Amino acid sequence: MIQIRLEQPEDLAHIHLVNQQAFTQEAEALLVDKLRARGKAVFSLVAFAGPRLVGHVLFSPVHHASHPEAIHALGLGPMAVLPEFQKRGIGTLLVEAGLAECRKAQYDFVVVLGHPEYYPRFGFVPASRYGIKCEYPVPDEVFMLIELRAGALQGRHGIVKYEPEFDEV
Repeated sequence: MIQIRLEQPEDLAHIHLVNQQAFTQEAEALLVDKLRARGKAVFSLVAFAGPRLVGHVLFSPVHHASHPEAIHALGLGPMAVLPEFQKRGIGTLLVEAGLAECRKAQYDFVVVLGHPEYYPRFGFVPASRYGIKCEYPVPDEVFMLIELRAGALQGRHGIVKYEPEFDEV
């Protein structure tokens, strides 16, 4: 049985380890640590298989370059599951729980830089359909968004920027 909940202080070392092992490098783990330390981890959820922390997802603010105060949006990621627990639906549970938190908090939309075969199952579509582009030079199909409030993106064409911490790792 997998349980999902918001992170607690005692989870931090395990969250770092999950991100490090899932991505086989330190960058994503350091990014999570920096965002949290600077108060930019809006939602940070963890997944447990029994007593073991096996997954993590983070949502942090993003900004519309032309209308920085006018949108209420988050970026999903990193999302990590320990390699030996992947392909068991844990990532799906984390994303669904995170999006539910975003809806509850009345965010307008969520963006993700991710696998184009994975995220559409949650309702993500290429952001370009709304005239939204990523600040990074990435293929169109990997920068996606989900509108959480109908009409929230009307007239919001332009570039979405991530927090500066994303450039620091």
